Amino acid sequence: MAKTVVKFGGSSLSDANQFRKVAEIIKDDGKRRYVIPSAPGKRWGADVKVTDMLYNCYDAISAGADAQKEFKPIAERFDGIIADLGLSLSLRDEYETITADFANGAGADYAASRGEYLCGIVLAAFLKFPFIDAAKAVRFRAGGEFDPDLTNASLAALLENNRYAVIPGFYGSLPCGKIKTFSRGGSDFTGSIVAKAVKASLYENWTDVPGFLAADPRIVENPEIIRVITYRELRELSYMGATVLHEDAIFPVRNARIPINIRDTNEPCAPGTMIVPSAGEKDGGAVITGIAGKKNFSVISLEKDEMNNEIGFLRRILTLFEAEGVNFEHLPTGIDTLSIVLNTSELDKTPKLIERINEVARPNHIEVERGLAMIAVVGRAMKEKRGTATRIFAALSHARINIRMIDQGSSELNIIIGVKEEDFEEAVRVIYNMFMLGV
Repeated sequence: MAKTVVKFGGSSLSDANQFRKVAEIIKDDGKRRYVIPSAPGKRWGADVKVTDMLYNCYDAISAGADAQKEFKPIAERFDGIIADLGLSLSLRDEYETITADFANGAGADYAASRGEYLCGIVLAAFLKFPFIDAAKAVRFRAGGEFDPDLTNASLAALLENNRYAVIPGFYGSLPCGKIKTFSRGGSDFTGSIVAKAVKASLYENWTDVPGFLAADPRIVENPEIIRVITYRELRELSYMGATVLHEDAIFPVRNARIPINIRDTNEPCAPGTMIVPSAGEKDGGAVITGIAGKKNFSVISLEKDEMNNEIGFLRRILTLFEAEGVNFEHLPTGIDTLSIVLNTSELDKTPKLIERINEVARPNHIEVERGLAMIAVVGRAMKEKRGTATRIFAALSHARINIRMIDQGSSELNIIIGVKEEDFEEAVRVIYNMFMLGV
């Protein structure tokens, strides 16, 4: 029988009514057998996520505050959901264990994980599914790195005898048994590794958006929903700031060639976005799939005569960056020029970087330009269409936006454009209008 792993975000489990929606979604398709819940999120704009409540609670208890008093709002949040759902379930023993562990300094990772843990117990009771503590199967190495092989084997063995299960997201355990969490959004990753372990045919990620959008809705009004996107395109857009899915969640299912379906809990009939290993050209013949970008970049520009004939020139630069612990983003080059694009924070943390570059490279000229934004124009159809870059440049020129940098990978999957930060939003709109609206 085909198996679908379903992950529900915090907004999908914020209150009892959302729990009911989740239950209906799961019952609507018998293939939805393994459920990964996040901790309850905000119920309204000014509300506080349970994870943030737990962080604050732990900090207060660590500073000497009364444990029972500090934990009371969290207990009331879960007890309210339980009562509204009409469950004969008590979490009193769990609350006592958690507050005692807080008082004994169990750590911030443990504190944060208890939102998923408690939510998983409640959801399992409501669905009448077995509850499996992620700490029993999601493994980290002693140094804190995730252990994919041990986790895959542990999950596969544990779930082999469970036709259905609720496994809380976001955390696992170290060899010593201590709780270790992934970064924020780590429930996405838990869903991905469970999908791989059970050899799922589909991984559904349910959230509060209708799918992956072709552009940031804060910049472009009512951007199109991307119906089909490849893993490579998603990786490019996510790296440049487009966020619906935790970035690391792509890799386990990508390697297993399991598609991901981004769905909206509040519009369960909508198809959402399908993320697939490969796809043909976008429906309707659109050249690009999406646009994303970020601010706060700088460019270090070097000029040196006959640089291309100087063996080891680039190696010395990269060795210097490695020694200084500096990450860079792009390296556009010419015959006698080299541009190093990096996040401005990387430049600021190494005040003597330019001096060191001068020492190892001895360029004829070096300068730094700050205040840049990078825009990625991504699309699997670009390599089949002539004149894509020309259309981008013409549109920006017509809008009187100066392009500060251009970088295109050999795969022709994306074109990276650098503009001044003050031109960023308008540049995104101009490119979107050119390719998506034809204006």
